[in-house]
Amino acid sequence: MKLATYKDGSRDGQLVVVSRDLSQAHYANGIATRLQQVLDDWNFMAPQLEELYAQLNHGKLRHAFAFDPKLCMAPLPRAFQWADGSAYINHVELVRKARGAEVPESFYTDPLMYQGGSDDFLGPCEVARVPSEAMGIDFEAEIAVITGDVRMGATAEASLEAVRLLMLANDWSLRNLIPAELAKGFGFFQSKPATAFSPVAVTPDELGEDWRGGRLHLNLQSMWNGRKVGNCEAGPEMTFHFGQLIAHIAKTRNVRAGSIVGSGTVSNKDWSRGYSCIAEKRAIETIEDGAPKTEFMRFGDSIRIEMKGRDGQSIFGAIDQEVQACDEEV
Repeated sequence: MKLATYKDGSRDGQLVVVSRDLSQAHYANGIATRLQQVLDDWNFMAPQLEELYAQLNHGKLRHAFAFDPKLCMAPLPRAFQWADGSAYINHVELVRKARGAEVPESFYTDPLMYQGGSDDFLGPCEVARVPSEAMGIDFEAEIAVITGDVRMGATAEASLEAVRLLMLANDWSLRNLIPAELAKGFGFFQSKPATAFSPVAVTPDELGEDWRGGRLHLNLQSMWNGRKVGNCEAGPEMTFHFGQLIAHIAKTRNVRAGSIVGSGTVSNKDWSRGYSCIAEKRAIETIEDGAPKTEFMRFGDSIRIEMKGRDGQSIFGAIDQEVQACDEEV
């Protein structure tokens, strides 16, 4: 099943069911108006939406309409929790090696995570507004899941069972703000503006064998200003799977339905596959040449993040954003 949220002038939008090929959509009227409602009562509402999804795919709904990603908000426009990990240890190794730092042994057994802002997400085609280019504007192509309820102390296996939906994320970073923030010892804050998510969120069953072991075994593509800069394998090198990430959050507290958990930047040891964030490219340049050459993003730049199935069809739709200066009124 594929779900999206259409803009309707409200903060939480209108829930729509989207066809498997992303060509058609239908409002979920009569079942739920918002995605959070479904997450709160998944066992009752999900089967009803599945039936609507089946009818949509078979062309049996009179009021279906053409799906338009530009009309989408984030699938869950605001969430009770957005916790982002750094599950691809190769990314950590690269950026630390570039600055001459060792990776602590604990990083290989204990996931790195930070608590992001969950009150203001961006839709897949919304402009990303930043106060200044000097802040070091960088995209981060990631995978994310939306959970059901997870009790405190749940195992990784039990936590994995709580994955309700998957989607793509662009976890924007302002790289030049990060060092000073981390030096304070409290972690990211201003350096992490609003995250963007793919047009649709997808139930795990839609992914078949490509979703296994808590990992999504497909390639994640990143196109910066129309040029492909990354085609990274998302599955094999994910050090901590999503069940482990969720269990990490649940170690000392309950995780409630509607929590979003991110994978961190998808990263591969094979540098020929490119990169899912500019910081990684700059780290490689520093390691190989002694200094970075690639600049961060400028106003007017665009980034497109997408994942395609083995049939070549887009699974989640594309995050397709442009970077611009902040409006005078925000």
